[in-house]
Order: sequence, then C-alpha cells, then structure tokens
Amino acid sequence: MKTLGKIVAIHSYKGGTGKTLLSINLAVTLAKQRKKVCLLDLDFRAPSLATLLKVGKVEHWLNDYLNGVCEIDKVLIDLSETIADQGKFFVGLANPSVEAIRDMSSKDRKWEMRALGRLLSLRNSLLSAKGFDYIIFDTSPGLQYSSINAIVSADVVIVASTLDSSDVEGTRRMLRELYDLFEKKTEIVLNKILYEDSLRSGKEKLQALVKETYEVPLLGVIPCYCDISRAEGKTIFVHEKPNHPFTRIMSEIATRIDKM
Repeated sequence: MKTLGKIVAIHSYKGGTGKTLLSINLAVTLAKQRKKVCLLDLDFRAPSLATLLKVGKVEHWLNDYLNGVCEIDKVLIDLSETIADQGKFFVGLANPSVEAIRDMSSKDRKWEMRALGRLLSLRNSLLSAKGFDYIIFDTSPGLQYSSINAIVSADVVIVASTLDSSDVEGTRRMLRELYDLFEKKTEIVLNKILYEDSLRSGKEKLQALVKETYEVPLLGVIPCYCDISRAEGKTIFVHEKPNHPFTRIMSEIATRIDKM
C-alpha cells in the first residue's frame, strides 16, 4: 500500500530570500526523481509562478479554488512533458492581475478560515485520491493569513533565510513566536551564502549556528551563484543545467525531505 504523500510549505520572513526559486527547483527536482508533484502558488500578494514557468492561458486560478468557484482539478496544469522526465509535475497558479491581488488582500478572517478548510482538504483530494507524492506551497513572506494557513496545512515547513542581520533576527523571532504554536517539523535552508563564508565556517559550524540561533535543524546551504542571479528567474536550473552545483544541492535537499 502506497504511503500518503507530504505537504511541504516553503516560507520566509521577508522577500528576497530566494523562496520561490527554492520552491520551483525543489518541486522539479522531486518530479525528476519520479515523484508526482503539485506546486501551488500561495503568494497572492506577489504571484510569480505563471511568469517564471512561462504558462500562457489559464482558465482557473488557485484564487478560484479558494473562493469556492471550482474544484482543485480545474486549477491544475500538467507540465510533465516539458519538465518532469519520468515523474509528474503539476502547477496551480495565483492570478497575477492587479485586481486579483487587491481582492485577495482584502479578504477577512471568515474567508481565510474557509480558505484554510480548502487547503486542508487537499490532503484527501490530491494526496489520497489523486496519488500525489508531494504538494509544495510557495507562500507569501512574513505573517500573512495565507502563509499561516499554508503552515497549518503542511507536514513540513522549510524556511528560506539569508545571513542578512535583519533576516536572521526576523526569522528567529518568527520561529519562536509563531511556529512554536503549530509544532510543525521545520528546517532551515540558508540561501545566497557567499562561497568564502561557507568554506570558512564549514558545514558543521553552520549547522551549530543555525541550531543555536533558530533552534531548528539546517536542511541545506546554497551558495550565492552569480549565474543564478543573472538568470533573473528565467531558467529552472535543475531542469536546464543538470550538471550545475545548485542542481546537486537541490537533489540532496530533496532526498533529505523524502526521508523525513
């Protein structure tokens, strides 16, 4: 009997940490490892997956599902043939129009509670009924209701952080003041780390630093690669550059998540 899949939320304290880059490349990496993966854009204040994945016409957005307009199967777009090799890769996209962003920003708490119920039901509709191995949530940074809903719904939360002092302090405070309430399995990915710093500190020292600062484990360290920055999100590195060091790191992170 197949084990029920996992819901993984990718979160961050603030923007600019590479959260969405991590979400896309993790989802594609898992698909390339022959998993059935669904990537959902829950960053309703700054939707970007439709652009980054170069998806054209969309009939139903993830907004529509959370608004109760349609069921989740109407939202999902199958990109397996172009990206996933032998796995399966589906996406559900947030509407990037200004009108849709304003609408999602104005939702009240009653709507957010209903939306939480819709997210929680994905465990049955996608993991159980459709046989997905993973649902990956790309969340809004910070403490938006949509992000909190994603954290509550997830089995595992991965927090992307840099070593910027404001990011470190904000992430530390967020984990201690909010995450402790949910008692979720949480791990940190340090992103945009200067190569010299990672060599100088060594992985064991970085692990100790993360454990002491955040009180959660270190899942992975991603150096600051200039070619990734220059690509400006136009390249899915694990798909187009299989021999890139970043691809190897993402494969290691995906393997660790799969063993959780």
